[in-house]
Order: sequence, then C-alpha cells, then structure tokens
Amino acid sequence: MDKDIKEVLKKAEVLIEALPYIQKFNRKIIVVKYGGSAMSNEELQKNVIKDVTLLKLVGFKPIIVHGGGKEISRWVGKVGKEAKFVGGLRVTDAETMEIAEMVLGRVGKQLVTMVQELGVKAVGISGKDGGLLQVEKKLSEGQDIGFVGEITQVNPKILYDLLEKDFLPIVSSVGLDEEFATYNINADDAACAIARAVGADKLVFLTDIEGLYGDINDKSSFIPRLTASEADAMIEGGMIGGGMLPKLSNCTSAVKNGVNKVHILDGRIPHCLLLEIFTNEGVGTMILRDEDKGEVNR
Repeated sequence: MDKDIKEVLKKAEVLIEALPYIQKFNRKIIVVKYGGSAMSNEELQKNVIKDVTLLKLVGFKPIIVHGGGKEISRWVGKVGKEAKFVGGLRVTDAETMEIAEMVLGRVGKQLVTMVQELGVKAVGISGKDGGLLQVEKKLSEGQDIGFVGEITQVNPKILYDLLEKDFLPIVSSVGLDEEFATYNINADDAACAIARAVGADKLVFLTDIEGLYGDINDKSSFIPRLTASEADAMIEGGMIGGGMLPKLSNCTSAVKNGVNKVHILDGRIPHCLLLEIFTNEGVGTMILRDEDKGEVNR
C-alpha cells in the first residue's frame, strides 16, 4: 500500500476511535482548570486553547477556569513587593489583591482573544460577575492571610446563559464576600466549585505532573485510573504530599458531589486534553465514582 495512503488511514483510525466519545459527550459540560507551566509557555498555551476550541466545535460545552500565579508573582515583584505564601496560599494584602485582579483580568482576555482567533465566541468573566462566586475569608494554618476567599456559594446562572448563547466562558478566580469586598480564590477550588454547581460531566486539571503514582520515585507505578475511595485511601495513607494533596482532595470531593469524572493531566504534553478524552487509553490519571469502577472507557 502506498505510504501516503497508510498515513491517511491512520488519521481515519484516530477519528473513528474518537467517534464514540464525541457521541457520548455531546452537549455535556466539561470544566478545564488551566494553570501551571502550560500557561506560561506560548506554544503550549495555544495547544490548550486549540484543544478546548475543538471540544466546543464537536459538541462539548467547555468552561475554562484559570489561575495566574506565576504572572501575579512577577507583577508583585515589579512593584517592589515580595510574594509570600502560607500553606501554599498567597498572602494577599489590599495592594496584592489589586495586582492579582488586574493580572487575572489580563490573562483572561488574552485567552478570549486566542479562542476567538480560532473562530469560537468567548467571554471572559470573574467570579464577581453575576454573583458567580460568593466567598468568606479563608485562614491558612490558622493565620489571617488577607483577601483570600473560601467559596461559600456558586450561582451558575451567568454560565448557563453564556453556554446557551453558544459562548465559551473563561473564568478568573476572584469573588466577593457578603460586604462586596474582593477576594482572591485558589483556582483549583474555583474549578471544583463551579464543576459541582453545573453538574459537569468532566473536570480536567492541567498541571505540571503526569498524574498520580503509587510511588513518585517509580515511574512504573503510574496510576491511570482509580475510584474516589481509592484516592481517599492514598491521602489517608500518607502517599500524597505537597501541592498534590489539596488538588487530589478537591478531585475526590468533586466526584462525590455530582461531577462524573475528574482527570489530572500534564499540561506540558501537547494536546493532552484531546489524547485523554478521545482515546481509549488516555494520558493522565482519571478519578471516577466508586460505582463506576468497572467502566472501561475514559
């Protein structure tokens, strides 16, 4: 067989493998939490946006929730301040909050621009818009760390309205308390809360790790799929540490509260989102409900 024909047939096989997933997830909501190195690398950033745009064009209803930690730290440094963290959370005084909101708004509009360059309508909002994210002050290790918010309520109406009008919502993790003061929110927390509120079929974390390992020093111990209970057991057994601990806790909480599946992906892998969702094997770790343990597909 001609070599060119073989290449074309390979492409056809990829499309055929993707077909049942396209059918299964048509009109389903997928929340993508976007951050880490993939956000700071322009080429990877474009790949992620292409992936999400493709999901939209084949029938998904994607929502992007983004952070901007590294960029916020860069701008904090520009005004002569030093970024401080307690328990992994940024100490956020009034000036830092002002910088964070400015930077997150800028990042959001950059993502909107990239989506619209690909022919899909997008709208950038924050958790303040439409009362999307209501918060109260969050303490870290018992300390008051300033304007850092714990989400108390999600009002997803603005998201439903945008999805209904065929827009792709891009949400920055800022919210308001009952006194209408502005708070910075951990983007993982925001993504989980939004995914639960809209009953997302999938919640995807784009991170700087490949997924979960039984032993972080043993690459052969990679875990492609596990149930919420199995994830909880890993946490309780002390097998998970560092920044992965709150992320995995968020994942299991989401699965227990209405989200069908949660995926942890390495955002540094080009098109990891498409590989995870549209192939039988996937490329990351998938966390699913206990009752779905025997399910084969991603």
